[in-house]
Amino acid sequence: MSNELYNTIARVSDGIYEGVAIGGDVFPGSTLSDHVLRFNNIPQVKMIVVLGELGGRDEYSLVEALKQGKINKPVVAWVSGTCARLFKSEVQFGHAGAKSGGEIESAQAKNEALREAGAVVPTSYEAFEGAIKETFQKLVEDGKIPPVKEMTPPQIPEDLNIAIKSGKVRAPTHIISTISDDRGEEPAYAGVPMSSIVEQGLGAGDVISLLWFKRSLPRYCTRFIEICIMLCADHGPCVSGAHNTIVTARAGKDLVSSLVSGLLTIGPRFGGAIDDAARYFKDAYDKSLTPYEFVEGMKKKGIRVPGIGHRIKSADNRDKRVELLQRFARSNFPSVKYMEYAVEVETYTLSKANNLVLNVDGAIGSLFLDLLAGSGMFTKQEIDEIVEIGYLNGLFVLARSIGLIGHTFDQKRLKQPLYRHPWEDVLYTK
Repeated sequence: MSNELYNTIARVSDGIYEGVAIGGDVFPGSTLSDHVLRFNNIPQVKMIVVLGELGGRDEYSLVEALKQGKINKPVVAWVSGTCARLFKSEVQFGHAGAKSGGEIESAQAKNEALREAGAVVPTSYEAFEGAIKETFQKLVEDGKIPPVKEMTPPQIPEDLNIAIKSGKVRAPTHIISTISDDRGEEPAYAGVPMSSIVEQGLGAGDVISLLWFKRSLPRYCTRFIEICIMLCADHGPCVSGAHNTIVTARAGKDLVSSLVSGLLTIGPRFGGAIDDAARYFKDAYDKSLTPYEFVEGMKKKGIRVPGIGHRIKSADNRDKRVELLQRFARSNFPSVKYMEYAVEVETYTLSKANNLVLNVDGAIGSLFLDLLAGSGMFTKQEIDEIVEIGYLNGLFVLARSIGLIGHTFDQKRLKQPLYRHPWEDVLYTK
């Protein structure tokens, strides 16, 4: 009864200051009039709502208080149990006090007495809410209750477990992975089951396509990736990466240490120019710069053109790797606009020095731009991101790891001793 009444009051007024459920027991701890008189003396309470029931005579103490003028605030009251007269015999409703002990304790008699004493008593419980609302609105109109703007209650957040099951949210995780999944019956690369990769006869280029680019690139693209790996796998024992790996292996270090020693030399001066070559060639081509404007502009900035120049190769001694890549691209790529621009730049730089040829970094960098743009599978933003993140240098790192591992095994197999650089190859000076 209390919950129902609180809900009713909340719907038609500005809320409840205090609510008390006295109960209808034979020996209650307090009386109805005790609380009504207390409320009458509380300034914040502007009106009083009473819900009684048949049985007992507690409501009559309220009747007397009303008649004696002890209560000067509106009282809206209703006594439940009017249906008791429909029963042929006396009925007890729920507990000891809810039992009419004669006409004076009936709901009808109590309602009438309250009405005559000055309380607002509706004709039925269904009209109780309307009576409360009407009394409250009159107090507002009379200025006794300041109007309160109705506030929309905040929406209760959805239960996390339910939201997770419905796919609306995910639980916080320490790692996010979008390239592979090992939770099923077999690992999958970018959603492609491993068995499918083997059954289709796909190669290393296709695996790189799935794990690096998260899509299945056309066969000419994956074949180009494989060619790049083969051509960049090794460049002899004298280059800095191989040299470091050899020295480390001869120091008795393990495979991983020897490999990492060589990989750490990869950078702007050794094998790490592919990304820069792609970045600068793309920027120059997209801005429609002539080779002269591009090269001379880089010179003014004090920047060497990445992908141009070689310590050994020259116009008279071309890098076979570059020729192989260009030949493959011209035969298989839909467009080689970036590569042709790089060739035009090479033509201009060769007019300055015979060794300023397009090297393998420049060839891979420009051709990879053609691969990304010509395949139609990447947006401009994705292409820029691929170059910026370092995908192209990743090709060199992956490829050269093959050679560095080979050099490690070669030194171990030959049981080479600790390396010491010869004195005669060092210029000692003050």
